[in-house]
Amino acid sequence: MPINQPSNQIKLTNVSLVRLKKAKKRFEIACYKNKVLEWRSGIETDLDNVLQIEGVFLNVSKGQTAPSADLAKAFGPKVPVKDIILEILNKGELQVGEKERAAALERVHNEVVSIVASKLVNPSTKRVYTTGMIEKALEMLSSQGSQAQQEKTAAAGSATGTAAAGEEGEAKPKVREHTWTGVVSTKSSKSQALEAMKALIAHQPIPVARARMKLRVTCPSGILKFTTKAAGLVAPDQDAGEEKKGMIKDRILSFIEQVESQDVVGSDWEVIGFVEPGAFKGLGDFIGSETKGQGRVEVLDMAVTHED
Repeated sequence: MPINQPSNQIKLTNVSLVRLKKAKKRFEIACYKNKVLEWRSGIETDLDNVLQIEGVFLNVSKGQTAPSADLAKAFGPKVPVKDIILEILNKGELQVGEKERAAALERVHNEVVSIVASKLVNPSTKRVYTTGMIEKALEMLSSQGSQAQQEKTAAAGSATGTAAAGEEGEAKPKVREHTWTGVVSTKSSKSQALEAMKALIAHQPIPVARARMKLRVTCPSGILKFTTKAAGLVAPDQDAGEEKKGMIKDRILSFIEQVESQDVVGSDWEVIGFVEPGAFKGLGDFIGSETKGQGRVEVLDMAVTHED
């Protein structure tokens, strides 16, 4: 005896799902793998190449199509199905399989390691580390970060229990700053690379420092001996909150870690040197405020390193 399948059940396999929750219902569309990102980036423009079937589902894996009443309630009574599909495709959450998720995470991991390796150097030799060494250092931090998170959770539970008992608890342990627990797929590679660099510099599993920036600073030579008092602009060799008086030239040089050359070109004084990335903003603010737009700071190299 033949088995009759329900007419609204369509079996789909090997798909990428895009889901959108609206009016307390979850709607899904079935797309070809890798095509959703191409559509959203503008590479793919033909909707037929993106959709496996032009329809909206409540559950693709079960082949359960969305009733017209549910679509009308969520999207409006006269909205065409194609417009509903486009809204789900553009605004919905892309569901990927385990293999695709692992591949995407590995790609982000490799990008983060590559960025970090290009921005950090050995402070003694100024030479870059290989991506393999950076990867091992981050693995060390990841294991330490996981352990610190467990200790933090345990300490929080202990403190809660003490408070419930009405006892005066001990001082809470300090939370370790700039912990690293590994890459995630929900953040950009650049932002995670910055977090990784902060963690490596803070905990030093291997000796690391930010690669210095190479700058050219130019300002009129006639104002170099003017006395300045720039409150709130702190040079690297100056304590926070300290107001440091001095000549403009001396203040500029205090921001520069190593001077490569300095000369007078026409009516301008020009210095080329290396600064820590953290000092760049302070130097730029100082030049802007003290020279009243007559001076300028040019970036010659974002990250100066030495390679074998």
